[in-house]
Amino acid sequence: MFARIPDRNIRVIYVTILMLGVAYGLAISLIGTYLEKRGLKKEEIGSLAIWFAGGIVTLSVPVGSFVRRLGGKRVLVGSLLGYAVTVTAFPFMPGYYSMGGLRFLDGAFSVGVWVASETILLSRAPPRDKAYATSLYAISLALGYVIGPILSRGIAPTFGTTAAFVSAGALSALTALFVIARLDHDEPGALAHESEAGDVKDASRSAEEPSDSTSLTTGAIFNRIKTSCLATFSYGYFQASVVLFLPLFLKETKGLSEDDTIIVPAFFAAGMLLFANLAARVGDRVGHLKVMRSLGIIGTLTIVGFIVVQNHVLVYALVFLAGASLASVSPVSLALQGSVVPPRDLSRAGGLYNASYALGMLVGPPITSQIYGKISGEAMVKHFGVLWAIFVVFTIVFRKDDPRARESAAHD
Repeated sequence: MFARIPDRNIRVIYVTILMLGVAYGLAISLIGTYLEKRGLKKEEIGSLAIWFAGGIVTLSVPVGSFVRRLGGKRVLVGSLLGYAVTVTAFPFMPGYYSMGGLRFLDGAFSVGVWVASETILLSRAPPRDKAYATSLYAISLALGYVIGPILSRGIAPTFGTTAAFVSAGALSALTALFVIARLDHDEPGALAHESEAGDVKDASRSAEEPSDSTSLTTGAIFNRIKTSCLATFSYGYFQASVVLFLPLFLKETKGLSEDDTIIVPAFFAAGMLLFANLAARVGDRVGHLKVMRSLGIIGTLTIVGFIVVQNHVLVYALVFLAGASLASVSPVSLALQGSVVPPRDLSRAGGLYNASYALGMLVGPPITSQIYGKISGEAMVKHFGVLWAIFVVFTIVFRKDDPRARESAAHD
């Protein structure tokens, strides 16, 4: 790793996102049962996720401008401290609306961390190893999500649920101090890799980029990253929906017990952890969009498999394969974004990218619940397949969004 990722600052980002993932895991693993004990109805518990996604959508685009004007390090530190305050205060809130307000701020500060971290990562990652770098970023966050719940199982029974939330806040504050001490300062608007800018321009120069010193318009940025945005929208839609409804579907149609469904997310995460880096390395070699398309095809076929497979072992295997394919799309799509956007515009591109993810999280569960409740669980699964099939078609239509595809066409 050190040979392919020589910049120490990128490794600082990995540690930062790992520690934040642990903080997330500490809080998220307890929030459902905690809210139920506080007397909230299931509908209210579910709607708090909309407050969170609303914070992400609202701040995603503005935070890109903040990163550009203030610098990634300042925004990252401020967002970590903001999250520390909100997660610490959460168990002390008196009712639903105060909790909803904090969940909104939770989403706002979270997207601040994501956009700042991803901007720093993409601007510093070597041009030919962007997907490799982003896959390690995704794996670091996923590991945090695994470690956090394990820690919460020790903290909550011994010291109480409130202590787990406070621990998450303390860890986030400690992470901010780590960033202050270890991450190099970046001047607002500065390019981390001037040499890389030339590579990006050569690959993606168009009439929308009139000069070396002029930034792209927001519309031009979105046009370049539209396939990445659709990928992260699809994943946000799928992820937020299956967490809520796939266990119910498996219980009703496959005969899995409640204890059996608890380990379903573990198989999904294991697939992503084992294959994301491999998918990234292949993407760096043959083209990010080509790999995203292949993963989308595998994922679509895997989803169809949930309709016909009945054996429990095979069900777990399908969950594993879904994680290996669909969850691996996310870091590769982030790398594609970093390959087609000049470094000076990465912060705004990151805002659009994360807004697309949050939009998927917002609309996915309500639509899925209507399909599941009014039609059937099978119809719900089929509509996931349609979602990813549309993504695959999109990657074919806009295959030249990948610089590698344009290079191949030029050689031909």
